[in-house]
Amino acid sequence: MRKRNRLTACLLAGCISAGAIALPQTVSGAEFSANYAEALQKSLYFYECQQAGPLPDWNRVEWRADSTVTDYVTGGWYDAGDHVKFNLPMAYSASMLAWGLYQYPEGLEQTGQMETYVNNLTFVLDYLAACDEGDTVVYQVGNGQMDHTWWGPVELLEYGMKDNGADYEKARAVLKGTSSAVCGEMAAALAAGAAALKGRSDKTDEYLEHAENIFQIADTTKSDDEYNDSDASGFYRSSHFYDELFYAANWLYIATGEQSYLDKAASYIPNLGTELGSDELKYSWGMCWDDVMQGGLLLYAINTNDSFYISRVQKHLDYWTDSVATLDGGGKWLTTWGCLRYATTAGFLASVACDTVLNGTNTDKYQQFYEDQINYCLGNNPDNQSFVVGYGENSPKNPHHRTAHGSWKNALDTPDTNRHILYGALVGGPTQDGSYEDDRQNFINNEVACDYNAGFTALLCKMTAAYGGKTDPDFPEPETRDKEFYVETKLTEASGGVTLSFKFTNHSAWPARIEDNMSYRYYMDLSEVINAGYQPTDIVMRVDRDQAKMYDGYTPVQISEVQHYQDNIYYIEVTYADGRVAMPISEGQHQCELMLALVFPDYQSGWDATNDYSNEDLLKTPEEYVISDKIPVYQNGVLISGVEPDGTAATQPPAVTTTSTTEESGVLLGDVNADNSVKTSDLVLLVRYLVGDAQLSRQGYANADVCLDQKVNGLDAARLRQILS
Repeated sequence: MRKRNRLTACLLAGCISAGAIALPQTVSGAEFSANYAEALQKSLYFYECQQAGPLPDWNRVEWRADSTVTDYVTGGWYDAGDHVKFNLPMAYSASMLAWGLYQYPEGLEQTGQMETYVNNLTFVLDYLAACDEGDTVVYQVGNGQMDHTWWGPVELLEYGMKDNGADYEKARAVLKGTSSAVCGEMAAALAAGAAALKGRSDKTDEYLEHAENIFQIADTTKSDDEYNDSDASGFYRSSHFYDELFYAANWLYIATGEQSYLDKAASYIPNLGTELGSDELKYSWGMCWDDVMQGGLLLYAINTNDSFYISRVQKHLDYWTDSVATLDGGGKWLTTWGCLRYATTAGFLASVACDTVLNGTNTDKYQQFYEDQINYCLGNNPDNQSFVVGYGENSPKNPHHRTAHGSWKNALDTPDTNRHILYGALVGGPTQDGSYEDDRQNFINNEVACDYNAGFTALLCKMTAAYGGKTDPDFPEPETRDKEFYVETKLTEASGGVTLSFKFTNHSAWPARIEDNMSYRYYMDLSEVINAGYQPTDIVMRVDRDQAKMYDGYTPVQISEVQHYQDNIYYIEVTYADGRVAMPISEGQHQCELMLALVFPDYQSGWDATNDYSNEDLLKTPEEYVISDKIPVYQNGVLISGVEPDGTAATQPPAVTTTSTTEESGVLLGDVNADNSVKTSDLVLLVRYLVGDAQLSRQGYANADVCLDQKVNGLDAARLRQILS
């Protein structure tokens, strides 16, 4: 029964517990129930997947690490599946999250999501505040044109850009200016954040100060020419700016109570959009990153209680309920790109209007409208298709997202299925006929972005307030990891010896990273050599190809002499001291090849390749590359993958190996501030050092080398963060 009795719903909402789930609805004859708290929990996780710079210690994403730590302004959110920080959609998204908290805090309280919500909102507001430089603002970090030429995990962006022939500094270009739309949106976000976080954060005064300054810049400039003449215009071109000024002024009035801001808002109304061919204020289209007019009108109606503007709010909602195309299942379809973001954002505005300026009137159809939008996204549709990654049994598996995909080849089609679950991400949605394709390369229907989730998250605040829900106490569960470091080997048996081609492979993704001091061993039974009267050290080794030598400034491969293992079993060990020789960033770099010949003394015949431990799998398919556990992989001499001849096997995957913080030779690893303890403050100091904002003592520097590779860099920060977690 799709229609719900309002009185029954209200009574149930009043007595529903925080552990309950939402009311069931019927979909094609089957029961449908939505757990709004779980959906909210996962939507917030998506924003943690998007975090740039040094990650906070509360970040829950096991496959993410610190990234772009040398940006002009660190922090903020990567926009979508790319690695650019576009402040216009970012600020819009932050304002919507702030509005959700401001309007419906009770839902967050009763579902236990308040702290997580505040953390995520504060994270992005801190970045926006840091972009305020007094008389100008930073409005973008990263060059979109250059960034979109490489498909790989953000943790290795610097190396991916260089491998792609790009200048990393240019790829992380900083754009500054005073353009009105982006500044107005940033001011709105900071003001909304100050209002929403009042009593929940000690930063609200700081946010408000920046909001007022940035608003003054936007109001003075009254132009978007500079912004639209920049790299931003190819991705988020601004169509107008008075709507952003109007939106920001309303939020500033709410945050400060100063009449001057409401007067400012009124002064912008003559410049707002109108319907084509008339002077009527525009009511069609939808609230989004480029058009916040309808949100501004709703705020203005709330702020003034003016019946005319209340009627404009109602006309916009009537447009959505009566004129926008309806999909089977009740979802609304406005336009091709990101149809669900428009629908859920319009749904949020409807919920706010019902609870404020339309309260006391018949709002049944508007309530049905916003419930239909959120439930459609969560699977209440003919295909039982959830459009939220990781929510429900039938959810998207391949959203268009570089780091979640985890490609090691700079390729959208490798691997076939995303290696990580981008929990909580709302994909673009179906086509106009209701069909949907879970295809990473279909970025129209399967794109994700911070602004896609913004209205969706805000509406979930309403739904949890009204119907509760239960979060998953075990979320997120650890992912099943595939093999990250291994060797592909091809054997060619030759007279008097063997020729081997080794491809040391780095397919790391938890997180994607560079690991120094990696090695692998090739084990041989040299009984025939010894029986012929020779010593194992008489074996002749010939290097036919060393790919590591191709890279300027990288350490070449180190090949050991023949080493004794036990009985007549010996091995050679191949070591890569410099992990940059194999990085999961491209076809040419994810593996490092070594061609090695092992020849019987004096090149005599008599070599027996069949008795060698490491050949057991290779001889099954000679002349083909084989991944064999009998060629084990080590890091810093510790076995991390494969099995030795005596049965010794790796006890843990490489991604979870962490350097101990116990004292070693007077060094307390991780104690960056040298206070004899390892805490979050050490990570903060290390990150400040890496960006040139702090100095380390001699002892602190020694302690900061958590990876024990004789240098201090972002890998140490990532490892320390794992240890603290």
